[in-house]
Amino acid sequence: MIHRAIRHAAIISAAATALVLASPASSQMIVYDPSNYVQNVLQATRALQQINNQITSLQNQAQMLLNQAKHLVSLPYSSLQAIEQSISQTQQLLAQAQRIAYDLNQIDQTFQRFYPTAYSTTTSSQQLTSDAQTRWQNSLAAYQDSLRVQAGVVQALETTRTQTSGLVSSSQSAVGMLQASQAGNQLVALQTRQLADLTAVIAAQARAQSIEGARVVANQEQAQVQINQFLATGQGYQAQTVQMFH
Repeated sequence: MIHRAIRHAAIISAAATALVLASPASSQMIVYDPSNYVQNVLQATRALQQINNQITSLQNQAQMLLNQAKHLVSLPYSSLQAIEQSISQTQQLLAQAQRIAYDLNQIDQTFQRFYPTAYSTTTSSQQLTSDAQTRWQNSLAAYQDSLRVQAGVVQALETTRTQTSGLVSSSQSAVGMLQASQAGNQLVALQTRQLADLTAVIAAQARAQSIEGARVVANQEQAQVQINQFLATGQGYQAQTVQMFH
């Protein structure tokens, strides 16, 4: 650009010199300094270049601010409320446990009453039968509770699939670091909810199996007591004449 300006100034200077030589002499002559003109053109060119550089710098700064603003834009998609609701539903299913709940004091009291380590030989047959029925009802209720928790987790699978799809899509289309970070955090929260559901299922199944195992052990103790009572109080078998045909 500078070379073009110099060449342009040289052409103008040569033309001006030719006009001065061709014109008649007069009392006043216009003095033209080609070197001064060239210097002015060079200064103007430098000033224009500086202005262009400043404009480019401002444009770069503006673009940088826009990029920073994108990094601060919040993610428009959120699944946190749905995740919290799902966890709350699973907690409600566990809290609705029948008969023997997830309570330490209640478990201890129930086992002391209906799952004794030993029965007294004076325990009535009616009491033994009633305890056995209670234990059977406890096992049945525990298995039902386990199935209800499993059904709740299975029903939430479709919601989990929808949430995962939405979060992955939002993560892929994130325009800034904040959106990408928020999408990643929500995916972690979703995985945490799935682990909570899995923990609930395992806990419900283990509860049912533990109650049933305790029932089997208690029934064995009860059966031994009933046998001992029968042998202690019974008169044994005595042969009798039976008439089969009239």
